[in-house]
Amino acid sequence: QVQLVESGGGLVQAGGSLRLSCAASRLTFSSYAMGWFRQAPGKEREFVAAIASSGGQTSYTASVKGRFTISRDNAKNMIYLQMNSLKPEDTAVYYCAAGRYAWSSTSVQNYRSWGQGTQVTVSS
Repeated sequence: QVQLVESGGGLVQAGGSLRLSCAASRLTFSSYAMGWFRQAPGKEREFVAAIASSGGQTSYTASVKGRFTISRDNAKNMIYLQMNSLKPEDTAVYYCAAGRYAWSSTSVQNYRSWGQGTQVTVSS
């Protein structure tokens, strides 16, 4: 069973930065795309960023483009989300997800395993 463990969340002031990490195990990590999603209270889970298996292709939701950067280290089975210029509307629980395929996707249905989530709170 795939295991994904997120870390790095916390409380930060608007304009600040955080770096989320996700450690993956029990999968052939370098064969699958990985993604970050988030869910705010009372809202549906939404796509944030994704990266293809090789790391050569990335995609972002419009609201985080230019502020967030997704990356991966296939040697360490890790993915990261560098979040800069954080805004109060970025407040949510952030989830790491393992894709079903090598190519990245924005759709929840194309991810097969999820971490437990890490809370990110941005104060104004």
